[in-house]
Amino acid sequence: MNTEEINTKKKPIVLIDKSLDFFNDKVLFPKKVEKANEMLRKTGLPGMSKAL
Repeated sequence: MNTEEINTKKKPIVLIDKSLDFFNDKVLFPKKVEKANEMLRKTGLPGMSKAL
């Protein structure tokens, strides 16, 4: 598919702010991250039975 064939009216244009890279290595919500990790340890990830 060429770039001319892509309908840009229906696709959003996303600009990424480089100043947000400051937060890459920081945990903003440690309690929520711990809770999510605990839930994943107990139940695990869902199986991928269907092909995408």
